[in-house]
Amino acid sequence: MARLLEKYRQEVLPQLSEEFGRKNQMSLPKLEKIVLSMGLGKAVQESTNKARDNKRFTEAEAALKTVTGQKPMNCRARMSVSNFKLRKGYDIGLKVTLRGKRMYEFLDRLVALAIPRVRDFRGLNPASFDGGGNYGMGLTEYGVFPEINPDKVTYQQGMNIAICTTARNDAEARRLLTLLGMPFRS
Repeated sequence: MARLLEKYRQEVLPQLSEEFGRKNQMSLPKLEKIVLSMGLGKAVQESTNKARDNKRFTEAEAALKTVTGQKPMNCRARMSVSNFKLRKGYDIGLKVTLRGKRMYEFLDRLVALAIPRVRDFRGLNPASFDGGGNYGMGLTEYGVFPEINPDKVTYQQGMNIAICTTARNDAEARRLLTLLGMPFRS
């Protein structure tokens, strides 16, 4: 069992039940999924063909696969935009949806290993909730994950991380993520 999942069941659920005054554990907030995405617009601009032939795209795909343990899904352009030199059908991004055990293992590595390695880190923005209990954050480079060998990174690429919960509002979601170890600014 994932360490963070065990912590959720042993420590976080009883504490949330006491704080929110609910005895039914199914009504308490829990993690639903984590979505990691990378926009690779620079890969399209540098390449004359589809971004699939580009080294930047393949490197980002390999890095995302290494970090998550899952093969990323290609996101394609829905329409052509001449100002961005973009054609319909071009690969413009990657995304991975994590659920279950992999989700808890990724969040554990994110909180314990990756976030503390971010340069000049002063805490996560507590205002980045969407109003429905979901939290979004971004990393400027994926090299903060310990699985990535910094010597093999030729292109720095950022990523977006969306943490989706079953919380009713932002306050419940913030409390859940705080108990799971997310370092929010005060």
